[in-house]
Amino acid sequence: MTAVTPRRTLTMGVVICAYTFDRWDDVLAAVASVRSQTLTAQEIVVVVDHNPDLHDRLRSALHDVTVVENRKQRGLSGGKDTGVEVTSSDVVAFLDDDAVAHPDWLRHFHDAYTDDNIVGVGGTTLPLWESSRPRWFPKEFDWVLGCTFTGREPGPVRNLLGGNASFRREVFSVAGGFPSHIGRTSAQSRPLGCEETEFCVRVNQHRPDWTFVFEPRAVIWHRVPAARETFSYFRSRCFAEGLSKAAVTRSVGVADGLSVERSYTTRTLTRGVARGFGDALRGDRTGIERSCAISVGLLAAAAGYARGGAPLRRRPVTAEAR
Repeated sequence: MTAVTPRRTLTMGVVICAYTFDRWDDVLAAVASVRSQTLTAQEIVVVVDHNPDLHDRLRSALHDVTVVENRKQRGLSGGKDTGVEVTSSDVVAFLDDDAVAHPDWLRHFHDAYTDDNIVGVGGTTLPLWESSRPRWFPKEFDWVLGCTFTGREPGPVRNLLGGNASFRREVFSVAGGFPSHIGRTSAQSRPLGCEETEFCVRVNQHRPDWTFVFEPRAVIWHRVPAARETFSYFRSRCFAEGLSKAAVTRSVGVADGLSVERSYTTRTLTRGVARGFGDALRGDRTGIERSCAISVGLLAAAAGYARGGAPLRRRPVTAEAR
């Protein structure tokens, strides 16, 4: 009889990137939610983005947490790369500084690494509204808030959402760090992003045998302030997403950079528009508003993509990328 080799227990570390005193209570709540995990984190690291006063105050307040300054370029990508450097766990999980995790969040991440080729696991991010969801706000566009959108299916995915994601440490030695030319910085006026998309695509270009997985049971709640509940923010964020996608496609090519967006547009958004009109026919007048918001969001994203000077043709795959 052949003995079965037990799967090695992975150590889990958590990195939270902070940058402003405005989120002081949020950061403390995020850390508290990690402390309360049913699977204990081997290490908790808070990386402060070029704010010495915030760094000093957090170090004084969080005695059982490693608090360090961002050693890289200003911005979220630099903060995450710093977090990877100062941790030693087998898996590094990232939690937004204005989010709180379900007590089983890390456990579900850990248990999803069932195969050595699974190198990243992401979870469900739910909006925690300051007031309530606007009636016109379509769930298909919850990514505007940094949350999981309707239509995202469990299992293998192209990329993870950066505020609720985990990666095996070896992916960083193979593909490098997060892209500083795409990700957010604390000085930006537009809410740009997509650094995790570019990173995951780049990982797969180096190692196509590796897989990222969406585990919906790994849940966090992301705070949505009143300022993000407005239609102007919605439109601006969609435009900024288009700008970010243009930067991604310049980096990794159109085919890989927009592979998911094509099916999202033709399937998820088309169904969302039809659902909105169906709701309206059944007496829900806000169904029309949601359908219109989907159309506006798509047009705004397309305008941002065009403004970003995106390439129109597939970028040739280099030998290194193979």
